[in-house]
Amino acid sequence: MAHDISHPSRTAKILKRFQFTFKKSLGQNFLIDANILRKIVEVSSLSPEDGVLEIGPGIGSLTEVLARRARKVVAIEIDQRLIPILTENLMSYPNVKLIHGDVLEQNLHQLLEVEMKGIDRVHVVANLPYYVTTPILMKLLEERLPISSIVVMIQKEVAERISAKPGGKEYGSLSVASQYYAEPEYCMTVPKNVFMPKPNVDSAVIRLKIREKPPVEVMDEGIFFAVIRAAFGQRRKTLYNNLRSTFANPEINWQELLHEAGIDPNRRGETLSIEEFAELSNRVTPLLHP
Repeated sequence: MAHDISHPSRTAKILKRFQFTFKKSLGQNFLIDANILRKIVEVSSLSPEDGVLEIGPGIGSLTEVLARRARKVVAIEIDQRLIPILTENLMSYPNVKLIHGDVLEQNLHQLLEVEMKGIDRVHVVANLPYYVTTPILMKLLEERLPISSIVVMIQKEVAERISAKPGGKEYGSLSVASQYYAEPEYCMTVPKNVFMPKPNVDSAVIRLKIREKPPVEVMDEGIFFAVIRAAFGQRRKTLYNNLRSTFANPEINWQELLHEAGIDPNRRGETLSIEEFAELSNRVTPLLHP
């Protein structure tokens, strides 16, 4: 009986036959644990009618499990050397479409429109390379793609930041931005030893359920996110000092504005809820756009 791609001996055999060497610059760590792969797919709540967008399929260990559960899987791989390996490994799954390219440069709206035609629900499921986790996640969220959820294996520390609540040291601009677009759920911690090669840090699986609309109404999203970035600019500084040094606008009396928003100017950015950030940005927007 042929082993799944994720089986350690099969993974080793594939890598040896294709004389594949890992590129550190691409953050390549392949999953070699079938149980973890099954759990990722379970968390995704895939139905046989769903479509999946996978980013960074590697040699196809997760792709294989997804292809057995979903109607169609579109996998985008940046490393040209992996395309022949994926083509061979996944040849018995006609519902898999491979695309060679950088996800950050893809027109994902167009891609999904063409490849997921006639499919009602699309999910992103991926083991993301650590070095580009945040840019990829922000692209998926900010572009407001027609997707239901994002289930990704990422660095544990980043997963904790995404799902953090106000008040803790993990809470930052990534937490607020993620929670504006989606409802994050930290699903499980994944140890280093289920990867080949072993990464230096533990990983985690996080699920982001895409919101139909944000939890707060903001007058200008650009200003809303600018205020958030400013508030976390220098974490040791007070909210007042961070905002004043970022928005060097003599028209804005930040002390007054913060008091009007019901926020103590001496608080730090990590103590503000998403509602408080919305209130603050809505008060400053008319002053920046008179």
